[in-house]
Amino acid sequence: MCMADLDSIVDDLRAEGDALDALVADLTEDQWATPTPAEGWTIAHQIGHLSWTDNVAERTTSGAAGDSVASAQFDVVLKQAWSDPTGFVAVAAEEESRAPGLLTTWRARRHAMADALVAVPQGVKITWFGPPMSAASMATARLMETWAHGQDVADALGITAEPTERIKGVAHIGVRTRDFAYAVNQQTPPTEPFRIELTSPSGEIWTWGPGDASQRVTGSAADFCRLVTQRAHRDDLDITAEGPDAQYWITIAQAFAGPPGAGREKQ
Repeated sequence: MCMADLDSIVDDLRAEGDALDALVADLTEDQWATPTPAEGWTIAHQIGHLSWTDNVAERTTSGAAGDSVASAQFDVVLKQAWSDPTGFVAVAAEEESRAPGLLTTWRARRHAMADALVAVPQGVKITWFGPPMSAASMATARLMETWAHGQDVADALGITAEPTERIKGVAHIGVRTRDFAYAVNQQTPPTEPFRIELTSPSGEIWTWGPGDASQRVTGSAADFCRLVTQRAHRDDLDITAEGPDAQYWITIAQAFAGPPGAGREKQ
């Protein structure tokens, strides 16, 4: 499956941020302190994490577009991250969660990031904590993370967040990170491609991989996105895997960077 062009992905990213913004815009101070399914993280931590990461993404993206000051600022953040590779994300989320004007800051940062993404010249790669990526890949990654953390916020508030066609980007990155999930679990990925068939929120069938593949994953696109972002236990999802390799993959699937996630308990 081919992904949409950069402008379309950035439009989806903006819309996903706006949807999450609508969930938190009118929260009281007590509600901002509501625990989310991520252990130790409140709603303020979730938005603080997105705010920090969107800001860092904007700095490195602006650097890719020729802003030397922004590029130097990202280099400082990168060095700080390598000094505490397992803890810098949590530290940043904690600091941002306590900062005054959290919501206003996040709004400004996410819009600045989106603006920076569409300004990156075609073919230029953006430096990141992992391998450099295209502007389209960066936008898709930010869409994935915004959606995933939005699920945590919705769960904390007891709200069912209805999925939209925007999750195609989340599903795409979930498929593309198959081999990464094996690598972070110190496993050798299969050489055989998988067939992925997912039913979108509108009823469209999204597909990846050869139609005759023996290793197959099928089911709800929304549930597949919850699977690869580890927002629900695989047994609680409308996902079916055929073939031993596919059956194993759905136990470790991980679309986000970093070490293997702890996942969620079965409900």
